Amino acid sequence: MQRHSQLNESFANRLLLWFDRYGRKELPWQKDITPYRIWVSEIMLQQTQVNTVIPYYNRFLEAFPTIEILAAANEDAVLHKWTGLGYYARARNLLKAAQEVMMKYEGKLPLSVDKLCELPGIGRSTAGAIVAICTNKYAVILDGNVKRVLTRYLSIGGWPGKNSVMDMLWREASALTPRHRVADYTQAIMDLGATVCRRTKPDCKQCPLNSDCQALLTNTIDLYPEKKPKKTLPVKHACLLVITNDKRQVMLEKRPSSGLWGGLWSFPETRAENIEASLKTLSLIPLSKKTLNSFRHTFSHFHLEIIPVHIKTKHSNKRIALAKHQWFNLDDTPAIGLTRPVTLILKKLRASLI
Repeated sequence: MQRHSQLNESFANRLLLWFDRYGRKELPWQKDITPYRIWVSEIMLQQTQVNTVIPYYNRFLEAFPTIEILAAANEDAVLHKWTGLGYYARARNLLKAAQEVMMKYEGKLPLSVDKLCELPGIGRSTAGAIVAICTNKYAVILDGNVKRVLTRYLSIGGWPGKNSVMDMLWREASALTPRHRVADYTQAIMDLGATVCRRTKPDCKQCPLNSDCQALLTNTIDLYPEKKPKKTLPVKHACLLVITNDKRQVMLEKRPSSGLWGGLWSFPETRAENIEASLKTLSLIPLSKKTLNSFRHTFSHFHLEIIPVHIKTKHSNKRIALAKHQWFNLDDTPAIGLTRPVTLILKKLRASLI
């Protein structure tokens, strides 16, 4: 299904002409371009919109302006700057990859797609974007925006997550990517998907590709890209022990580095029938116990029904029984990574205890 070379050239040229006039050129990572700055931006932009990313990107670069400083940081500090952005494995992988770059490449990010793909958290499309933007040499990207543009322009059916569809999209993306102005083209096709060929309410009248977009010509824009086949998500339950003492301190637990909410701090988790046993393990004597309103947090593979139980206890100078638990001042914002449910519960807790 590959396009004729003249059509490929027309595609790229129209896109570049549009980019010169309408493309975004003032995003934070487009200034003072370095491989490190582009890498951080591309990781943050995975599954996250530009407007959401910008404040996080600025704060992250302020805290970790170089790959050396990031590699030397501890996990809590990195996750703290990521709190609220979601998909926390991205932050953990950034830290691991920075440490690998320091060890293997003397602190310089390798500008090779193959070598970049060997680093934690960097896939083929992210590697392509880094190489294209930083070197202006031929490299191919296929992020969500590009998939949407190509499936509509070429009327490619099937869910893009399916291997056969993904292979076809990579072939087409490779054929359409020009050998000149690759950095601009890479930004242009991402911009087109984000600002014109939007998931909902695409602005087809303003699209530079509207003269031969197959989905537009057949009035089937809404059919592309095909959605992932729906599955009923299972529901899991978790009881979170929201433990406070009379010194306005709250107990948090550091979760294991891998798995759900890896490396983040949360409330101690247990089952409803095991609350008393869990408190005994923590060497805590409850003064009161109150079940708070439950709420649902949805992950990609399941719903988590969260039942917070507020436990009040007295302050004690005794060391906490388990090292992974720690008391924090309820009124402070500690420099640690917090799960989204925890930040919500803490906000309500501060208000209720005033």
